[in-house]
Amino acid sequence: MQADDSMKKNIWNLDEIVEKLPEYIETLKEVSEVLLSNLIMAGEIPAPTFKESKRVEFILDRFTEAELQNSSTDEVGNAVAILPGAEGKENILIVAHTDTLYSEKVDHTLTIQPNFVIGPGVGDNSLGLAVIMTLPFILEHLGITLDSNLILLAASRSLGRGDLEGLRFFLSNTDIPIIAGVSIEGVQLGRLSYSSIGMIRGEISCTVPEEYDWSRFGSVGSIVTINEVINQILEIPIPKRPKTTIVFNSIESGTGKFSKIPKSAFLRFEIRSESDDMVHEIYQRIEDITADISYRSGDEVSLTIYSKRRPGGIEFSHPLTRNVRSIMRSLRIKPRISPSTSELSAFIDQKIPAITLGITKGDRLDDDRESIEIEPIFTGLAQLVALLLAIDGGQCVDNK
Repeated sequence: MQADDSMKKNIWNLDEIVEKLPEYIETLKEVSEVLLSNLIMAGEIPAPTFKESKRVEFILDRFTEAELQNSSTDEVGNAVAILPGAEGKENILIVAHTDTLYSEKVDHTLTIQPNFVIGPGVGDNSLGLAVIMTLPFILEHLGITLDSNLILLAASRSLGRGDLEGLRFFLSNTDIPIIAGVSIEGVQLGRLSYSSIGMIRGEISCTVPEEYDWSRFGSVGSIVTINEVINQILEIPIPKRPKTTIVFNSIESGTGKFSKIPKSAFLRFEIRSESDDMVHEIYQRIEDITADISYRSGDEVSLTIYSKRRPGGIEFSHPLTRNVRSIMRSLRIKPRISPSTSELSAFIDQKIPAITLGITKGDRLDDDRESIEIEPIFTGLAQLVALLLAIDGGQCVDNK
């Protein structure tokens, strides 16, 4: 079924966009084969952080097949292309991260069932990438030509130690003025992030030196030392205002053998707060704790930071946020409003209004049996298309 002539005209009024949403959802179901093919082919290419090159090559091939302009990669391995608008006076950036949490050793086979797609990284963020790759076809199938240029960015080096390097590099080096950014995550549908919290993510390592006196009695080994670090961090006063928390993400130590005293341990943690000053104050306390314990225990205790975020973002009342909420309400999507530590931080640094959206419902996230639901995808896509029309129509600009 081809889109009728009325769908080939840009629609600037949000009420008119909302009226079209049921029709969009039905039409979008016709692109499912292309979308799911892109999802499977991209998702089955391993792409741990810093090793995304093969997945990026595939994405660039898709950009080239769609005859997008300036399809290329850059020094940090981003894949970028431009879908030119009818007028081309303004630019909207759509971004999804290419990397996943899974190494090349994990079986990346994705399985399609009647209602689900299952496999590692399918929701975080293979679906987001599939949306980026399929978006030109989606707009063409709906008969929509935006006035603005659409910049499609598959960002490298986003997760963990990558620290959003791909997106940060692109935004810092492009001379293209961007009126708004949309970060696409596979899950969860209803996600609405428009602000970022302050964050420092790091690792505390403990190593027992070679000259350690193993003949002494008492509790010994790196586990004991890292446990003392944890106990002292837990004694740091946490204020109720601004909202602040310390999260222990993981701890590793030991060989699993009774005869082996553990010589190394690693504690990964995050400090999160609405206040940048509070983040750095707590970090300083943790730095003092590690230095003190290292001196007293004789173990080598060191602290490494591998990502930071600054708090900020647009307001709840900003036209971009307000229009997204209206679109979600018309689609009967319950907003999941929460601050983000993802790509929004890079947009905030460049003072670009931006939001993060989810496309479908998912389960068992961060598990190699992660799954996403197929049916809600079309509602999530309609949500994105409606937002692009609203941005393109100038309805998401803050005139204050």
